[in-house]
Amino acid sequence: MAVDFDKLFRDISKMKVAVIGDAMLDTYWWGSVERISPEAPVPVVAVDKREKRIGGAGNVALNVQSLNASVALLTILGDDDDGIQLKQLLQDNNIDTRFILESKKRITTNKIRIISRNQQMMRLDAEHTEDIDETDETKLQNQIEKYILSEKPDIVILEDYNKGILTKNIIEHTIGLCNKTNIPITVDPKRKNFFSYKNATLFKPNLHEVFTSLNIIPKEISIDFLSDIHRRLKENLNHSISMITLSEQGIFYQENNNKNIVPSHRRNIADVSGAGDTVIAVASLIYASSKNIKLATAVANIAGGIVCEEVGTAAINKEKLLKECKELIVDIN
Repeated sequence: MAVDFDKLFRDISKMKVAVIGDAMLDTYWWGSVERISPEAPVPVVAVDKREKRIGGAGNVALNVQSLNASVALLTILGDDDDGIQLKQLLQDNNIDTRFILESKKRITTNKIRIISRNQQMMRLDAEHTEDIDETDETKLQNQIEKYILSEKPDIVILEDYNKGILTKNIIEHTIGLCNKTNIPITVDPKRKNFFSYKNATLFKPNLHEVFTSLNIIPKEISIDFLSDIHRRLKENLNHSISMITLSEQGIFYQENNNKNIVPSHRRNIADVSGAGDTVIAVASLIYASSKNIKLATAVANIAGGIVCEEVGTAAINKEKLLKECKELIVDIN
């Protein structure tokens, strides 16, 4: 079956999406290295450019917005300068920030990357990783319920970076509310709450997260092996769809007996940072619009590869994605 990608992307632009999870500020210091410090055996980076980008769940929202869908970010930021800057970046990129909360008990996550000659030399993380407290948890639950009931989104995405926003109570409350209101909900999990995402629509871990969470010894990848992983995940999570990213080998998907591995395309990889954000954003939009998991995986696979050609976190370019979809996806059976 040939796919009308122009229509598909037009349909996506009419959608309303919520992204809930750990948002962060990505700071980049770019410079050159000409000498070693006389104070210690470390390179001296002469910084000539500084850049701030949207990271974490914010980058998922940015990828959603890049495909012209309407998107709101629901999270808790620190009451600090980094939070102010991140919120401004979100607003500058047409991301709805009305439902973002601030807390004096936390700081906004800021990951500072020092880069020379397109290679990351060091990363400095300023963050809180403990769960939000009961007061902030209740406030966020109320915001999520207010958003879902008033805005009625087409899909909800949970983006977990283990920074404490997505507590077990937030996860269970949000999935329960989405199931009650017939809104599909997709998940990009991390290890801490891996088995808390019960009854979601789509569950998208990477292969390493699957191995560690299920205590599986890594072995040669095959459809049968991954299908058995899907079965084991489903026994724990009762979700509908598994989508497992396989790094350079592509993406595996399974919904009922519909399963396959979509191989990756040859790329000049510069940086894998944020590729998972792009994959969950694109897969969620395509699936919500088409209800075709094979198509959603194929498009997300292309999108993830495209952003890996950029240094640092980057949102997908809609025109480039549309062009490559037309070239690389001939038909979907």
